[in-house]
Amino acid sequence: MTALSVITLALILWKTWRLSLAGAWSRKPSAEAVALWEQGRATEALRRLEKRRGLRSRLARTALEARMQLDDASAREETSRVAKRLLADQSSGLRALELIATIAPLLGLLGTVLGMIAAFQALQEAGNRADPALLAGGIWEALLTTAAGMAVAIPASAALTWFESVIDAVRADMEDLAARIFVAERPKGSLREIDLAAE
Repeated sequence: MTALSVITLALILWKTWRLSLAGAWSRKPSAEAVALWEQGRATEALRRLEKRRGLRSRLARTALEARMQLDDASAREETSRVAKRLLADQSSGLRALELIATIAPLLGLLGTVLGMIAAFQALQEAGNRADPALLAGGIWEALLTTAAGMAVAIPASAALTWFESVIDAVRADMEDLAARIFVAERPKGSLREIDLAAE
């Protein structure tokens, strides 16, 4: 159970760090870029997203570039492909947390059952000289494994729910950004022509 608790803590810290690096809580740059796009300022919108590594920013940049270079159907397909890949990358590690949240209580229960078996065997071997304290001590020790299993499963389950809610929020934001990009009128000309006009 100690190994599971260490693995759980490591997974939670690693996942939090990865989401932070991926800009899971950064909305401003992508929102500003899409607002510029809606105003017809495509070049400024793309510049606003330069060197941004956040999930929303990467999706918005892909959608803007696809919208400028491809027909609408192909642009939507490319945007959808990138969005799925970005979200799939951020979902890594969640299955392991889900597995730990499921098996930790079961392992604890298994330990309790085995401990109870051992306690009753000791009681049977004692025969008429059975000491109730011996049985109580065995049961108390056996129940510790259930408590340990729950102590691991509860944080794993809570962290899993939180990570899933963060990823769901990112997904909803991506869908909103993509919809706004595709609803807004596309500027006339290619990216190169727009850049030259802006200069």
